[in-house]
Amino acid sequence: MLHKTIGRVLKVGVLLSTWGLIATVLLQILCRFTPLDTPSWTEEASRLFFIYAMSFGAGLAMKNEYYVHLDMFFSRFPVRMQQLLVQIIPVVVLVLFIIMAIYSVKFIVLGIPEKSPSMGFNMGVAFFSMFVMSASISYYLWKKIQRNYKNSKS
Repeated sequence: MLHKTIGRVLKVGVLLSTWGLIATVLLQILCRFTPLDTPSWTEEASRLFFIYAMSFGAGLAMKNEYYVHLDMFFSRFPVRMQQLLVQIIPVVVLVLFIIMAIYSVKFIVLGIPEKSPSMGFNMGVAFFSMFVMSASISYYLWKKIQRNYKNSKS
C-alpha cells in the first residue's frame, strides 16, 4: 500500500510540476509576442516547477531503473566482481542519499526565514525539493537492496 502511494504521489508531482512549467513558459512566450508585459514571477516559477519535476522524477527513475549504466566497463569485469558491485553500489548510493536527506532538512529550516525575490514565498518550499528527491531515491534504493539480497539468497 505504501509502495503504491509513494509511486502515485511522485507521478502526480511530476505531472503537476511539468504542467506548471509548461504553463509558465507558455505565458512568457505569449507575453513576448503581445503588448502585455511578462510578469516578473514567471521566471522564478518556471525554475521552481522544473526543479520539482526533476525531484519527483528522480525517485521514479530509480524505481524503474532508468538511470544510465556504464555497461561497457561493467561487462569487462569478472562475473564475481560484477556480482559484488551489484550488491555494493546500491548500498553506497543509499548511504549518500540518506546523508543528503538529513542535511536537506537542515537546509529547509535555514530557508524558512528567507523569501523568494519575485514571488515572495518561503524558500524552505524551494529547498524541500532536495528532500523529496533524496527521500524518494533512498526509498527505492532500499527496495532494490532488499530485492538484491533476496535474489542472492535464492
